[in-house]
Formats: sequence, structure tokens, C-alpha cells
Amino acid sequence: MKEETSNHPFKNHNPTIATVLSIIFAGFGQLYNRRFLKGFIFILLEVAFLLTVLDSINYGLWGLRTLGTMPGTDHSIRLLVFGVLSLIAVVFLLVLYVFNVIDARRQAKKLKDGWQPKGFKKTIIDFYDSAFPYLMTFPGLFFMIFVVIFPLLFSVLLAFTNYNLYNSPPRNLVDWVGFANFKELVTVPIWQDTFISVMAWTVVWTVIATTLQIGVGLILALIVNDTRIRFKKLIRTIFILPWAVPAFVTILIFSAMFNDDFGAINRDIIIPLIGGDGIPWLSEPIYARTAVILVQTWLGFPFIFALFTGVLQSISKDWYEAADVDGGTRFQKFRHITFPHVMFATAPLLIMQYAQNFNNFNIIYLFNEGGPPVRNQNAGGTDILISWVYKLTFDTNNYAMAAVISLIMGLIISGFAFYQFRQTKSFKEEGEI
Repeated sequence: MKEETSNHPFKNHNPTIATVLSIIFAGFGQLYNRRFLKGFIFILLEVAFLLTVLDSINYGLWGLRTLGTMPGTDHSIRLLVFGVLSLIAVVFLLVLYVFNVIDARRQAKKLKDGWQPKGFKKTIIDFYDSAFPYLMTFPGLFFMIFVVIFPLLFSVLLAFTNYNLYNSPPRNLVDWVGFANFKELVTVPIWQDTFISVMAWTVVWTVIATTLQIGVGLILALIVNDTRIRFKKLIRTIFILPWAVPAFVTILIFSAMFNDDFGAINRDIIIPLIGGDGIPWLSEPIYARTAVILVQTWLGFPFIFALFTGVLQSISKDWYEAADVDGGTRFQKFRHITFPHVMFATAPLLIMQYAQNFNNFNIIYLFNEGGPPVRNQNAGGTDILISWVYKLTFDTNNYAMAAVISLIMGLIISGFAFYQFRQTKSFKEEGEI
């Protein structure tokens, strides 16, 4: 048996030669291994690349590096877009080329060790079985590249340019400026003051508005779930109604109700009670912020109420009966039975509520367009980061600074989401499945 094994036809096969040949030209290593079909496929792919897209990729990488050299002729943003696409294509081709080299070397080693190649039909069947998951996920990966990765790369690169109203192609070229935009954000007074103010308000808005809607939803769910309450179905239906109305309709109605001059809240409630001209809900930042928090509480509590109601009904009554036998008070039963059970069942969804409100553009823009104006700042009194980015993009055309702030927002949210994901039980037990 040892003599047969040592006399196989590939005993002098050299994996190094297969590796070098596959590096020189994709597919040559496979031909050396006598895997002719695979070798011809790799050769065809490289020839097609050299004849069709090599010039386009070179032009795209040139545009990515220079962003154009002739004002009025070269369009810097189009060059940036084409450059990002070329960069993605280069990465894809490099991955394919590395796979070609690894495949040639691996098969050369197997042939030298006495491995017998399978027939064509068997090879196709084995390839289908091993590659089936990748074939099924490839359309999703391809879609993700152009929907997620491409816009993300474009936005990140845009943050390192001077693309704004005064450097807009094709009349002017856009230039790479490195970290100049980030430096301006923390050193130039108007940018520094605005960024600190908007960031602080975004955090306050997220924490207070979300916590308040969760608290209201929990309290109402506890009250309705009490055994002494009658007409539960009717009460639950009433509390769900604000959720049934489209949010943008509710926000516009509340914006009219909070109007300083003719709003129903001032005209019919505040002025009859305290007199004067009413409260400047839309013209003073502190009152405008209070108003948007109240509106968000109204919009958000129905979902929390419905969520908590379902969880409360799933808690076994035996636990409360056991607590009654032990002499537990209502507060003790809430603290040791109700609250832990509710938090355990709903914590991921509650975390999502905080993340959603951090980027809750709709209510901020529809209620008061981020106003009122604030002196020495280029953002309104109720603007959060996402609405400030919108204004920088569409109102002042400061695309580069909008990209900088978007990048900072992405890092904050990604870090928070990653931390929360690491704490979940599913992530910790993933390796045990």
C-alpha cells in the first residue's frame, strides 16, 4: 500500500509552482493542477477584466485621488461616486484573485499527497452543495453593497472634502482637506457652540422623551391591568387611538394647537387661567423643547402601553397569590414580580425606542422645523443632530460638514448598538448553538 501511494502520478507536483503561476495570471495554477474547467473560468474572468473594466477602474481611482483637475469640465462629485464604485470593484477583484491563489496552492498540496480528482459530474454536485449558501446570500450581499456600503463610503469620504455652496461642481472643483472639517467643528466658535448645544439637546431629548413615554405607558398599563378596573377593552381601545392616527397628522395638529398667536392651548387654556399673552411655545427654545417632548410622549405611549399590557397579562397569578400569602405589599409585588418580568420581556424593544428617538427627524421638523432660531448658532432651538444635518444639506448646502456630523452620529449609534448587542443573551450563547 505504501508503494502504491508513493507512486501516484502527482508525487512530484510542486505547490509553489502552482502558487506562482496563479499569481502571474489567474487560472494558470489551476491548469498546472489539471483542473482545466476551473482554470479556464479564472482565465476568462481576468481577460474580461483586462479588456473591459481596467481602464474604467483606473479612471475612477484617478478621480478618487484628484477629484478632478479642470474646473468647468471635471465634476468632482461624479468622480467621487465613480471612484467609490471603482474602489469596491477593486476590493471584489482582489478577493477573487486571492481565492484563485489559495485554491491553486491548496489543490496542489492535495494532489501531491495523493488526492484523486473527482469526475466532472461529481465535482459539480459537490460544488453546488458547498456553495449553495453563498449562492443564496449573494443577491442580498450585492444589494447591500449598493444600498448600504456604497452610500456609507461616499458619506465618509465626503467628510474629508470642502464640498459646500462655494465649492460646488462643475464651476468649482472639490478638494481633499483631510481633518480640517473636524477641526473646525471643535475650534471655530459658531460650529463649536452649535455642535455642543445640539449634541446636548439631542441627548436630553432622547433620554427625557423616551423615558417619559415609557413611564406613562407603564403606569397606564398597570392601572388598566388592575382587577378593580371595569370596561378594560374600551379603555385599551381609547389609549390605542393616538397610535392609530398617522404621526405626521398628529404633529401638524399639535403644531397648530401650540401656536403662540391663535393656538387653542394659549387661547382656550393658558390665557383664561393666567392671563397675559400666553406662553411663547414656538418662539422660545425652552418652551418649544417642552412642547416637542410632550407631543412625543403623546405619540409614543400607546405602543408602550400595548406592549406592557400584553406582558402584564402573561404574568402568572400564582406569583401574586404567593406574595399575598407572604404578606407582600403592592409596591413589593411591583418591585419583585411585575417590574423585573416586564423589563426582561421588553428591554430590547425599549432600547430601540431610545435609538429611534435619537434620530426622530419627523417630529422635530414637522412641529417647528427645528426652530426657533438661536443667536450665534446655525441650528434652531429644537434641532437635534439629524435635523441639523438636514438643514446643512438642503438649506445651506454645506455637504461636507453635514457628512462630518453624520459620521459622528453613526459612530455614536454604532458604539451604543454594539455594546447593547454584546450584552444580549443571544450573542453570548451564539457559539453554543
